[in-house]
Amino acid sequence: MTNDEGAFPSKLGHRPALDKTPRPSLPSRPLMNILILAAGYATRLYPLTLTKAKPLLDVAGKPMMEWVIDNLAPISGISKVFVVTNNKFAADFQAWADAYNASHAKLPFTIVNDGSTSDADKLGAIGDINHVIQKHGIAGEDLLVVAGDNLFSQSLEDFGTFSREKNTPVLGVYDVKSLDEAKKYGVVAVTHTGVISQFVEKPASPPSTLIGIALYYYPKHVVPLIQQYIDDGNNPDQPGRFVQWLYPRTPVHAWSVPGTWFDVGSKENLEEANRVWAKFAS
Repeated sequence: MTNDEGAFPSKLGHRPALDKTPRPSLPSRPLMNILILAAGYATRLYPLTLTKAKPLLDVAGKPMMEWVIDNLAPISGISKVFVVTNNKFAADFQAWADAYNASHAKLPFTIVNDGSTSDADKLGAIGDINHVIQKHGIAGEDLLVVAGDNLFSQSLEDFGTFSREKNTPVLGVYDVKSLDEAKKYGVVAVTHTGVISQFVEKPASPPSTLIGIALYYYPKHVVPLIQQYIDDGNNPDQPGRFVQWLYPRTPVHAWSVPGTWFDVGSKENLEEANRVWAKFAS
């Protein structure tokens, strides 16, 4: 018998009309742009970086950029992934992005050429951030910024979640567990609520062993301040300088990077990174 109601009248009985009352829609999670800084010339790594950008150098079998991207990819609500680089290596980054998307879940990459050709005419990291914001009209959208030569051993998904929950600027921090080691970096002190209370570059007497690394989140209401920072004539290089300018003006939260973090700044660092990251390679 093909008529279900006729077959099972005692079970179905009268069917009530569908409730068509409109349901309130769930709030949508705001989209986030990601900006990867990759426009430096890495002169300390010459001759390796004469013909290849530092973020495209291999560490434990894959380019540094892929370690960065693989740990960013789990963040939900990614709108676009901007990679800002220079005129010398823009084509190489485009080739890399095409190859990455051919073998991974596709990400919306946009390679941005800042037009520079050497250290002499570079825009600086903050200048590059502002260049991308203005060129692509993203001043009204949330922005995550990360250096393309930072190695993370664990996912950064929780960084995205934490940043959205706070809806304030957030700086990634890493505990080097040594005051002597901290002297080589920008060091932060935080309040009991996790807000940055001090940010000092290479201090003789570090206030803590927490260092600020090139991992930043700027909610959309803060992003326009990057243009203000530039317009006020501040140093456009070294992305941490913007946070140093920002934290006295508005609360900036700190987020502790889990696992192992590494900044490749020399040939010796690169060799060590290969040894350490070999155990994280799958």
